[in-house]
Amino acid sequence: MIDNNVQNNSNFGKCIMQTPPVPVYPLTLYYDGSCRLCSAEIHNLQARDSANRLRFIDCSPEGFNEGPAPRAALMNAIHAVDAAGQLYVCVPTFRAAYAAVGLDGLSALLGLPGVRQWAAHAYPVLVRNRHRLPGWLIEPMFERASRRAAERAVQRSAACHDGA
Repeated sequence: MIDNNVQNNSNFGKCIMQTPPVPVYPLTLYYDGSCRLCSAEIHNLQARDSANRLRFIDCSPEGFNEGPAPRAALMNAIHAVDAAGQLYVCVPTFRAAYAAVGLDGLSALLGLPGVRQWAAHAYPVLVRNRHRLPGWLIEPMFERASRRAAERAVQRSAACHDGA
């Protein structure tokens, strides 16, 4: 059973979480794998997910029908479902995913009054224009973050191996 605690207007523009729940992991994210920006963000999350709290499902293949919403809705806004069946849509999905991978500060920032409202209004604009964003803009931004996350993971692994 999916408990939808998110309000969406007719064009999904105002994705506002009424009462942010504490996610029960694992959290399954449904994303548009045909989108460079979406894929870059997912790759960044995968690189940081050392606790295996996240699952990723590309909903872009034609005929996809296994998600918590119709494929058209999944392609127009990131969705996630946690282990308790709680549905997250738009910015609340990112807040839950960032918290899952240890980016608590970024998750908290997106929940601050003002920032939360701005992000809720900006997200649909970004989604409508995501395929227009050039690779030269997307790749450096996420490559750097992914590279840092991978370096930290190697350091943690080495420290664990050395008994530190």
